[in-house]
Amino acid sequence: MAAIVRLSSVFRKGVKPLFYQSTLLARPAVVLHKEQQPQPLTARIHSSPPLYAGSDSKAASLHWTAERVLSIALLALGPVAYFSPGPVIDYSLAAALTLHGHWGLGQVFTDYVHGDTKVKLASAGLFVLSTVTFAGLCYFNYNDVGICNAIALLYSK
Repeated sequence: MAAIVRLSSVFRKGVKPLFYQSTLLARPAVVLHKEQQPQPLTARIHSSPPLYAGSDSKAASLHWTAERVLSIALLALGPVAYFSPGPVIDYSLAAALTLHGHWGLGQVFTDYVHGDTKVKLASAGLFVLSTVTFAGLCYFNYNDVGICNAIALLYSK
């Protein structure tokens, strides 16, 4: 309440902040209908089906943990690639970036692609995209300057 009073004191007389309107402050927290008990406002949560019937919560938990570990490893690989470039870091970055992108796009497809045929096409496309990405990064590492030196070149000028 003190924050609302302070906000209102900042504005000139006759001009009210957007969130200080009485209609926004006086909304009920429950919806009442005739002859019904008060019920809190709730939303339905859409839960995507698992990718295959054999999935269990332990596998999902391990997958979630692996995603987080990979994300943290990618945060560490950026400075390492700049300060100590080499082929091991180059190929580690190629694998980590490809896997990170594959898992991320896989979650987008799980959330937004529905229907058996569309899911199969999206999954096949994702595997092709991930394979081409990994092959391209490995080709770049082998035949060009590599990911580490490319990152160093970005910051050199």
